[in-house]
Amino acid sequence: MTDLAIELKRVGKRYPYFALDNIHLEVPHGQIMGLIGPNGAGKSTTIRILMGLVQQDCGDVRVLGRRMPAEQIAAKWDIGFASEDMRLYEGMTIEWHMNFIRSIYPNWDAPYAQLLLKRFGLRAEQKIKGLSHGQRVKATLLLVLARRPRLLVLDEPTTGLDPVARHEILRELTAVMTDEGRSILFSSHNTQDVEQISDQITFIDRGRIIDSMDKEAYLDRWRRLRLEVPLGIALPALPGIIGIRQDGRLAIATANVFAPDMANEYESSGARVKSIETMTLEEIFVANVERSREEVEA
Repeated sequence: MTDLAIELKRVGKRYPYFALDNIHLEVPHGQIMGLIGPNGAGKSTTIRILMGLVQQDCGDVRVLGRRMPAEQIAAKWDIGFASEDMRLYEGMTIEWHMNFIRSIYPNWDAPYAQLLLKRFGLRAEQKIKGLSHGQRVKATLLLVLARRPRLLVLDEPTTGLDPVARHEILRELTAVMTDEGRSILFSSHNTQDVEQISDQITFIDRGRIIDSMDKEAYLDRWRRLRLEVPLGIALPALPGIIGIRQDGRLAIATANVFAPDMANEYESSGARVKSIETMTLEEIFVANVERSREEVEA
């Protein structure tokens, strides 16, 4: 059995005004992968392909060891999928939906479903049409989580939620991972959500994967160096520095592979290192996207 919950190799899909290009994505069992990208980057298209909802033009897709879309029926028994555009039956209650899902999936965990009702502040007798947006998202996730799937695929699940609702949902997703056999692919353009719960990070932009690695490695490797550069001093080109912005005597160097010797190199050139700062995942994402777009346009 493969040690990957999701594996996409050389996957491509072309539309009239958008294309996924040579997508390679791996999600190990027992890991949370955050798929980060701006709106229109290709997150939802990638997820629809791995769910068998859209067929790729080229490449190989395997989910829980099964080839997609050919074996999607067998795979989906163990996949819990939720997206921001999913709709429940307006005139029916949460309890009706719970009973409906329970009648289909043998792994339905009734005590866990009741616990989620309490944690999410929902009542089983509530009709869907009377729920707020946040309550509908919680109800949808309840129906997905209580099935106890081996793999969760969540497409922008926290979009439009208030901070409290987002915290409740992220807390529950983290709790799900106490069972190390489960895996999550979580797409979002909100880097704070992804940074909070993910083990692995993949950046996607304009239909291309631009970087993918362990979250802690990202946060550890990237730095921002603030420099004071006297007139007439030229900053050296250092390995690991992906960009320098200079305004008069002040400069900011961005490192994607930081090494302490960088400060010594700049000091030796005549510049003064004013500070070395860590970067947030959002800042790393923006820097990655800007660099990728510059390379494509060059």
